[in-house]
Amino acid sequence: MARKVILDVDPGVDDALAICMALFDPRLEVVAVTATAGNVSAEQATRNVQGIIEQLDPPRLPRIGAAKEPDFGREGDNRHLYGADGLGNAHFPVAELHHVHPAEKVICDEVRAAPDAITIVALGPLTNIARALARDSELASLIGRIHIMGGSMRAGGNVTPAAEFNIHCDPAAARTVFRSATTKTLVPLDVTNQVMMTYAQFDELPPESTKAGSFLRRILPHCFRTHRAELGLEGMWIHDAVAMAALLHPELFHAEALTGDVETRGELTTGATVFDRRSGRKAHANMEVLTEVDVAAVMDCILRGLHAAAKR
Repeated sequence: MARKVILDVDPGVDDALAICMALFDPRLEVVAVTATAGNVSAEQATRNVQGIIEQLDPPRLPRIGAAKEPDFGREGDNRHLYGADGLGNAHFPVAELHHVHPAEKVICDEVRAAPDAITIVALGPLTNIARALARDSELASLIGRIHIMGGSMRAGGNVTPAAEFNIHCDPAAARTVFRSATTKTLVPLDVTNQVMMTYAQFDELPPESTKAGSFLRRILPHCFRTHRAELGLEGMWIHDAVAMAALLHPELFHAEALTGDVETRGELTTGATVFDRRSGRKAHANMEVLTEVDVAAVMDCILRGLHAAAKR
């Protein structure tokens, strides 16, 4: 039986790769894709979710949840890497939708419809999930698992010296989710920073004659250029695709059970993820944190997932 998932995303080119992998994988049933502000604004994130789904045209259309900006503002965006629209300046046209529900309502509805069976794959800031937990006091006990791309153990930050982007965008929401009574897996920068898509691997993507291949070849070139110009890299990070690979192939990663929290008020450390690794600590572990990765195998899984999307 396919695993039911909600993709909570802030697309973002790497989010788009992860969505492409998930929508066509027979092991997953994507019941909803909910947008959250992060890489781009709430309005653009919602538009991008719709655009990605329309371009890929999966066999089963998921529900779409609309984003709203975080209650306390959003720190930064990633348009300097992903383009003005977040998708490599592709500017995909989208149909006008009516009756789009807020993301947190969609999350609550789908979890209630399948208690203990839904995995929420959180690839952006955790705004929507924190709002859903506040909206429904019983929700935490009904979510099967939250699979989070975010945070850092020893790798430092990528938006400040201390903080990873997704957590830094809405640290209060991240703290709410970290402290919630849910089963959680965290995929931090320590593993996602190790996997990079190279120019050579761009040539291994599905052919442009397929929907998935055409889509990928429109959104990726801009991102390769900006990673080189802005970061001096001969390739691009694909954090969210790595997190999706971790969901599909956990055997390629090593995990530790840890107690994690989020700094919300530090002058230099807001958004930093903090893990209690003291010997003899009394606090119970509240999440599984991935600490090691088989880089070559994960990259192979990502490419195979993208080719599977083209075959469908």
